[in-house]
Amino acid sequence: MDLSDALDFPQQNNQQAGGPVWPGQPANPTWPGQPANPTWPAQPNQPGWPGQPYQPTWPGQPGQPTAPGQPTAPGWPGPAPQTGPYGAPGQAPQALTVPFDLPLQSGVYNKMLITINGEVKPNAKHFTIDLNRGNDIAFHLNPRFNEGGRQVIVRNSLIGTQWGKEERELSSFPFVQGKPFEMKILCTDTEFKVAVNKLHLLEFKHRLRELNQIRAVRIYNDVTLSSVNVETLQ
Repeated sequence: MDLSDALDFPQQNNQQAGGPVWPGQPANPTWPGQPANPTWPAQPNQPGWPGQPYQPTWPGQPGQPTAPGQPTAPGWPGPAPQTGPYGAPGQAPQALTVPFDLPLQSGVYNKMLITINGEVKPNAKHFTIDLNRGNDIAFHLNPRFNEGGRQVIVRNSLIGTQWGKEERELSSFPFVQGKPFEMKILCTDTEFKVAVNKLHLLEFKHRLRELNQIRAVRIYNDVTLSSVNVETLQ
C-alpha cells in the first residue's frame, strides 16, 4: 500500500500537550543501538522520524529512496517520562500483563503516536492490537503466523457489531516467533500508519471518524510486552 503524500507529524507526551524530549537525546539524538547520527530510510517529501539530528524522516516503504535530513522537516520530539503501569520513570523494564489495556483519556487525535515494545511468543499463532470505541473497534491489527500455511496481517474494523472489509495485502511480514519487535502506530487526520522495527509497514484509512471517541488500546493473545508508550508529535 502506498504511503500518502507528505504529512506533518508533531508533538506527543502521553496524551498531553507540550514539547517532550526523546529519551537519551542531548543535542544530537541517536536511535538506541545505532551509531551516532544515523540516516533513516524514508519516502521522498515525508516528515521526520527519530534517529537523525533535528531533521529525521518517517521510515520508508521497501523500494523507496532514502531522503535523510530534509530541509523543511521539523525536529522530532520524544516521550516525556511515563507514568502508570506502562512505563513508570526510574524503574527497570518489567513485563506487562497481557491482555493489556491502556485508556486514552483524550481519545485518539492527529499526530498521536503509540509505541509498543514486545516479543512474539515462540509458538505464537497470532496476536492482536485493537483501538476501541466502547464495543466498537476502530482499528483491528492481527498478525497471524500460520493461516493455511501463510503469514498474514489482517486489518479491519468492527462498528455496530458488524465487521468491515478485511485488508490483508502486504509485501512483508516483519514479525518472527520468539523475537522482539517495536511497533509504532501514528494517527493522522485520515489514517493510522504502522511502522515495525523502524520500517514503514502499512496504512489503514479511518472508518470511524469520531477519533476523540476512541478511548482505549487493547493488546492480547500470543505476545509479551515490555512497554507501551503514548506521545504527541511536535
